[in-house]
Amino acid sequence: MEYLLLIIGFVLLIKGADFFVEGSSSLARFLKIPSVIIGLTIVAMGTSAPEASVSINAALAGNNDIAVSNIIGSNIFNGLVVVGICAFISGFKTNKDILKRDMPVNILITAILCVMIADGRLSRLEGILLLAGMIFYIVNMILSALKTRSSCPDEKSMPLYKSLIFIAGGLVAVIFGGNLVVNNASQIAVSFGVSQNFIGLTIVAIGTSLPELVTSIVATRKGDSGLALGNAIGSNIFNILFILGMSATISPLHILSESVIDCAILLVSGILLFVFAYTRKSMNRTEGAICVLSYIGYTAYLFIR
Repeated sequence: MEYLLLIIGFVLLIKGADFFVEGSSSLARFLKIPSVIIGLTIVAMGTSAPEASVSINAALAGNNDIAVSNIIGSNIFNGLVVVGICAFISGFKTNKDILKRDMPVNILITAILCVMIADGRLSRLEGILLLAGMIFYIVNMILSALKTRSSCPDEKSMPLYKSLIFIAGGLVAVIFGGNLVVNNASQIAVSFGVSQNFIGLTIVAIGTSLPELVTSIVATRKGDSGLALGNAIGSNIFNILFILGMSATISPLHILSESVIDCAILLVSGILLFVFAYTRKSMNRTEGAICVLSYIGYTAYLFIR
């Protein structure tokens, strides 16, 4: 039964992502703002809903292993696999705003997180500081959208109500499909005797990142690389600032030494992604393949560990 529900979950993810991207792109055209802004905000937050659900519920239950490893594992997956596969499918030019603002912010907050958890815990005060950073980031996004609004071309879009229906319906399908995949994949893994921390870093992390992966791939295939890259980077920022911030504010988190190492790996992967995106102001198929192979190497390391 688990395998059947797993397949149903994947179908919901794929079809939901298709509607979600279509509605989000149309909304960007309707509002006359760049799709990258939608990708960094609405799409990023929407596709991060599974991570929020898993980590915040884990924090409430006092299950720190899942709460922290899920976010770190998801962010590594987003940076190396989501962006890597999109680049491999179709090399794309890097949006200058993401390159100058969002990718450096992603590296900075990851470095800050590494410092915060180096002592083996993420306190309530540190959680509040992360949430404050999220508020600042969102305000900055709103101001950026207002500045760029008038310079956007007036392209044909769906009616507003239809765009919102596509976004809402697609998001529900994506989240529900993601939950089906995570829950059933975890049950299958437990039956094979896999540890909880490993499940958090791999199966749960990958499963909760499937909305980002599928949404970004669909956006890339539709020629909207700005939304695809914005979704992945925006999700990583949202995951650290809001989800870990909220989790730690609810209940201070005790951090495993392995998670500190994984956070350092996340920082290195963020820098690698920035270097690839910065050179020639684009990402090509070779760089995408290197990113995906790096993740495979990381997964092999987790098996050995």
